Amino acid sequence: MISTTLQDALNGQIVNEIYSANMYLSMSFYFEKEGFDGFSTWMKKQSAEEMDHAYQMASYIIKRGGDAVVNQIAAVKQTWTSPLDAFEDAYKHECHVSRLIDKLLDQAIAEGDKATQDFLWQFVREQVEEEATASGIVDRLKRMGDKAIFNLDEQYGRRA
Repeated sequence: MISTTLQDALNGQIVNEIYSANMYLSMSFYFEKEGFDGFSTWMKKQSAEEMDHAYQMASYIIKRGGDAVVNQIAAVKQTWTSPLDAFEDAYKHECHVSRLIDKLLDQAIAEGDKATQDFLWQFVREQVEEEATASGIVDRLKRMGDKAIFNLDEQYGRRA
């Protein structure tokens, strides 16, 4: 059985994951409107990945005898000034989510809930990758500049 405290914290993270999915979906709309179909595709896949995190957390709560709920999701940003601006926001957001996941893990450790600790470690590892990917894209956009943006757009559109 999962504690009410951890259940509530995981339900809060479900909201954060759905917010992330909505943010990436909004970014995909921005990119599509600006003619960056590759970046748009990349962001749609990122959005789906974030929703999958929410689904996994909900299933975990239910398996542990708790109640998974979706609380209110805040509106997300709708416009950016450039692809770099959008990816910088994505990187900052991934760093924020990493801190949230770390806090959840700390809570599971404090409660001695080894099953939840084990469950959360997969998200800790994924966050390392998500931060590194977003940071890498930001770095490439900065280094390569506007001259290479369409090549990068095409490359990131091939995301599996």
